[in-house]
Amino acid sequence: MADVEDEKALVDRLRAGDKTACAQCVELNAPGIYRLALRMLGDEAEAEDVVQETFLSAFKSIDGFEWRSSLKTWLYRIATNVALMRLRRKTPLSVSVELPEEEGAETVPTQLFDWCCLPEHDFATTEAKTELEAAIRALPEKLRAVFVLRELEGLSGEETAQALGVSIENVKTRLHRARLWLRERLAGYFTELAHTHEEG
Repeated sequence: MADVEDEKALVDRLRAGDKTACAQCVELNAPGIYRLALRMLGDEAEAEDVVQETFLSAFKSIDGFEWRSSLKTWLYRIATNVALMRLRRKTPLSVSVELPEEEGAETVPTQLFDWCCLPEHDFATTEAKTELEAAIRALPEKLRAVFVLRELEGLSGEETAQALGVSIENVKTRLHRARLWLRERLAGYFTELAHTHEEG
């Protein structure tokens, strides 16, 4: 909801236990939360569980909502935390989550490929989308959360920082690393695609 007054009225109704307001809140925000959860977890059933858990948690704790962010950003924060908890339960031995946050510490890709050389329709193919989604799911979880919120859900840098409880600089660093990581991960696929065009 772009209108702040409308959002405040909705929150007031949620606090009053208005079931219509609950339904309205779900209708407005569930699609984005589902997309976020699906891209974080790669499982439709788990994504649906995240949506349900997010709204149950939000409605239960709505009195504690302090307007430090928009309602949507607050819901994304709850959803991200729920998804990350599920990820950690699935991969308890994962050591990829704690990355140094210094600006100069990012890994330089070993493969560099300029995607601008490819025709635009190559990015719209089902195969390319599948490759991209798989690469996003393989991102280390902290980088994945930033990339999905910032690039795919269209949150601003500030909103992403609020949703994840980190600084804007931290968001910028993680986003930069996520892009480098994805670029390296997908370099082989798109290089092969470019060679196919050259041969054709």
